[in-house]
Amino acid sequence: MDKTTIRDRVSAPGASGAGARGLLGYFRWAFLVTFLGLVLGTWLGWLFTGTLSGALTSLMICAVLAVLEISLSFDNAIVNANKLKTMTPVWRQRFLTWGILIAVFGMRIVFPLLIVVIAANVGPWQALVMAGSDPAAYSHIMHDAHLPIAAFGATFLMMVGLKFFFDDEKDIHWLPWIEPRLARFASIRSVEVAVVLLLILGFSHFQHGPDRTIFLGAALWGLATFVLVDVMGQFLDHRDAALGTAAKGGLGAFLYLEVLDASFSFDGVIGAFALSKNLFVIAIGLGIGAMYVRSMTIMLVEKGTLTQYRFLEHGAFYAIIALSVIMYIQTLTEIPEVVTGLGGAGLIGISLWSSLRWNRRHGTEAA
Repeated sequence: MDKTTIRDRVSAPGASGAGARGLLGYFRWAFLVTFLGLVLGTWLGWLFTGTLSGALTSLMICAVLAVLEISLSFDNAIVNANKLKTMTPVWRQRFLTWGILIAVFGMRIVFPLLIVVIAANVGPWQALVMAGSDPAAYSHIMHDAHLPIAAFGATFLMMVGLKFFFDDEKDIHWLPWIEPRLARFASIRSVEVAVVLLLILGFSHFQHGPDRTIFLGAALWGLATFVLVDVMGQFLDHRDAALGTAAKGGLGAFLYLEVLDASFSFDGVIGAFALSKNLFVIAIGLGIGAMYVRSMTIMLVEKGTLTQYRFLEHGAFYAIIALSVIMYIQTLTEIPEVVTGLGGAGLIGISLWSSLRWNRRHGTEAA
């Protein structure tokens, strides 16, 4: 294999080199991580239980969590690919390398540990020991922390989804009876912020006692985080452009994608504890899924899939809004993860079908 890097390959989406790359080639590293992860998950099951059934159960949980992560995060891959199109090759490469480390180790291991450190007021080492020696207590703490995490993630994702549709420069509309109207409302300053604030107030009305304060605080932090990251991204992009050091899509876009990745991960990380109380098994299963999400992101960028299927991006952002609403509802009642995964996958599937119909109708063939 030559010295061509991911950076070089993704710097020119749709280039002939990318086109010659087979579909399985995009998932080579994901397949390797899958094999190693399942072997390690099986070994952990044997280590913690000392039985063959325990080892096989751990193997199955890792596989199920990987599939769950993929189904929940396919829309994330599409949104990432959309942002990566505008990023400079250097920062694109950094996201595809550093980003996977942050996604796997940061969100699947450090983030759950940090929750326990804060909630139980213990040190990081004590939290890690608890994860290995008393997984039931660890899982209970994670479950209790679900309310603020869901409120924060739902608010951030709702802002992401609404910002896509409240855009007066958006000229491709999947649902003509609603999207052009939303685009026209974009001329009203901060209209998406007003919509999200109304949602926060509405869902807070159904919270009781201390939960209302916790919900409001976490949701407002989610809103503030989005605004801060968005403003910081614009500032950094304008600064780099003024200095002539980079095109649009540098550090600001990188930070935006990392926070977006984290918001997508909240629901999956918390929900994973319903399948297993072992932090390490959860990290392996979700980490495998994260590798496939990164592979799909690279494929979408290289093959120019978002331009070939004109409504696929719309389906992803509708799925983000749907996930946000589900996370809001989860602050009131439990919703099975399968509903979340199938809902998002269904919206993306419908948008893909609509794109294929549009291509046939207009004589456009997808490469």
